[in-house]
Amino acid sequence: MFYRPEDGHGLPHNPFNAIVTPRPIGWISTRGRDGRENLAPYSFFNAVAYTPPQVMFATTSRKEDRHMGKDSLANIDETGVFCVNIVEYAMRDAMNLTSGAYDRDVDEFELAGIARAECETVACSRVAGAPANLECRLTQIVKLEGADNHLVLGEVTGVHMRDDCLREGRFDVTTFQPLARLGYRDYARVTEVFSLNRPGE
Repeated sequence: MFYRPEDGHGLPHNPFNAIVTPRPIGWISTRGRDGRENLAPYSFFNAVAYTPPQVMFATTSRKEDRHMGKDSLANIDETGVFCVNIVEYAMRDAMNLTSGAYDRDVDEFELAGIARAECETVACSRVAGAPANLECRLTQIVKLEGADNHLVLGEVTGVHMRDDCLREGRFDVTTFQPLARLGYRDYARVTEVFSLNRPGE
């Protein structure tokens, strides 16, 4: 099968998200200038550079009550900071609950019963029990093609790692089973890891 996106695919559901998988989930926490906090998952997310460490995530929809798309994006536009919280399998239900299109007055930390802690280098909360948290300073918001598509780029200014996730000096993902997004309503978790050496190593 071949299709041109502008012509449509003719399938019951869009296959694009199912093709580009698995995708890590950035559980983004922000605080607006008014002090209201937001926590929402984004599966268009990844790390993009080592030195300095940088991450990206993209928003693809909008809310009519915000000046710039989603609550996360509007808060970041106002304050210039955010935190990426890594999602483990054990937190799947809480993460899913925070994915709803709630009014800006709703605090997803409270809604999902998630413990929060203050970040060290930026002014917002982080998910206290997450395997890792990446505190970030906004570097760019890039308007992408499409009505409501925006790319957010940030430099990591602080890193938290849960003690039980460190083994023999390494951050070990098998201790918490990272959650990944597939297509449709499907998810996956990392339960098995193997190593490969690059040529010349």
